[in-house]
Amino acid sequence: MSVYSFFIFDRHTECIYSKRWVDKHAPSNRPKSSALGHGDVPASTKKAMKDRDDAKLIFGTLFSLRRMVRQLGGEEDAFLSYRTGEYKLHYFETPTQLKFVLLTDTRVGNMRTVLYQIWATLYVEYVVKSPLSPIEHPDGIGVANELFEGGLERFIESIFGGGGNGSSNHSTQQ
Repeated sequence: MSVYSFFIFDRHTECIYSKRWVDKHAPSNRPKSSALGHGDVPASTKKAMKDRDDAKLIFGTLFSLRRMVRQLGGEEDAFLSYRTGEYKLHYFETPTQLKFVLLTDTRVGNMRTVLYQIWATLYVEYVVKSPLSPIEHPDGIGVANELFEGGLERFIESIFGGGGNGSSNHSTQQ
């Protein structure tokens, strides 16, 4: 079982942190050229554009599913996760409307407690309590905190035994 990626969205719908774990053993089924028509754009720019697009798609999906759950089940119902044939999305929202999202293998059980622990023990401790971290993240200024990133990496490794079974790819939205 493995973890694929992790996102944090603020209350203004901005992705303020994202991290991907790359599985070295999985074959890449994606074509080398982008279907979005980015032409002769450098590879690093394409990756940044893809990461932003992925974050927007994930947030849009969350927004729609949360709304649907509340309309069908009432205000007391909460959206926790969904599963496709390829991945499972786990969701946790804090009282301050931060949204923590974890994409994992479909065989992984409920990760709500894990996301709560990431928020309570890592995010609050290393980001919220840091005098160098901004209170708000305007214009997508992301979480850039080495203690948080290292703690997240160790925490995921302790749960999944090596993170995503490969190397990690980190990007903080800026």
